[in-house]
This record gives sequence, structure tokens and C-alpha cells, in this order.
Amino acid sequence: MTEETPGFDEKPEGPSDAADSEEAAQGAGSADKAGPGSAPSGEELVEVGLKAQLDQAQAALNERTADLQRLQAEYQNYRRRVERDRVTVKEIAVANLLSELLPTLDDIGRARDHGELVGGFKSVAESLETIVAKMGLQQFGKEGEPFDPLVHEALMHSYAPDVTETTCVQILQPGYRIGERTIRPARVAVAEPQPGAQGAKGEGEDAGSGSEEESGGPDKG
Repeated sequence: MTEETPGFDEKPEGPSDAADSEEAAQGAGSADKAGPGSAPSGEELVEVGLKAQLDQAQAALNERTADLQRLQAEYQNYRRRVERDRVTVKEIAVANLLSELLPTLDDIGRARDHGELVGGFKSVAESLETIVAKMGLQQFGKEGEPFDPLVHEALMHSYAPDVTETTCVQILQPGYRIGERTIRPARVAVAEPQPGAQGAKGEGEDAGSGSEEESGGPDKG
């Protein structure tokens, strides 16, 4: 009988382990080489998602900013309109009040013209005139000023040789205004130039110069 040497039938394990390590290294190297063309990593996906959210938030912010600017412009227009309406309503109310006081002011003026504005009545009248002046009431209309149909109302008409245009020769009732708004025109008597007065004056001047020429002019010393 022959004796079998133990261990000769078993294959050594060393070479196979080295081959496995070499295959793993090659796999890792190939994985590194495939990096640029491989699928995006988790960090890249997160970055793309954050950028999309940022763009969406920026668009929403721009839209809200535009809405706020539009609302602000509308509010400013509303404030100006309300202020304008408030001033207009105030002017109308003041004009209506002062219009009711005009007959009283006319009585005060007539009393002053007749010398009857004396004593306590004078103090009351002057206080009233001061108050209405502070409220913006202005009196207008004077004798000798040219007639203006926009601010004068002619109640009497006549001719006069000493006027060269239609002129207010008498103020029957003074006019009143508030700022540029006339609440009552001045009621006046007007006079127009005498018909033919200008022609007669021109003819007289021409006749005088003609007689001077016919006579040979003034005697020369």
C-alpha cells in the first residue's frame, strides 16, 4: 500500500484572492472614469430644486411688488381727488353763506353813505365786514373803470361827451368775488361816447387847420 500525502489535493487560496482584489480595483476605476457621464448625484438634485424654488419666489416677489406699487398709486390719486373735492365743497359752502349776507352788506354800505353808521351799529358792521373779508370775500366795482360784461351788470345807460369808451359812471351795487369766482356782478350805470362827438371833433380840427392855411398862416414878424 502506498501512503497518500495529505494536502496535495487542496488548491491554494492565495491566487484567487488576489484576482478578486484586482477585479474590485478595476471596478472602482471604471466607476471613477464614468463620473461625468453618469446620473446626477443627490447634491446636484438638491441644488437644482433650490434654484427652482428661488426663481419661483423671486417671480412672486416681483408680482407682489408691482401690485403694491399699483395700490400705492391708486391711493395717492384717491387722496388728491378727496382733497380736491373737499376744497370744492368748502368753497361752495362759503359762497352760499356769503351770498346770503350780501343784502346785509348792501344795507351797511347805504348806511355808511348816508352817515348813519354810528355808535354800536358801526362796531357790529365793521366786525361783520372784517369776518367776511377773512373768509375771502372781496368787493369790486369803481366809478370810472371800463365796463366789462363779465363782471359788470349794466342797469342804466346814457351818453357822455367826456368818455372814449363804455365806462361805469355810477356803482348802484358793488360786486363781490371769492378768489377768481364772482358771486355777484357789480350793478352799474354806464355811459357811452356821444354819437358824432369824435367826428365833430375831427372835423373841427380839420376846419381850423384849413382856415389857417388859407389865411397864409400866422403873421410873421
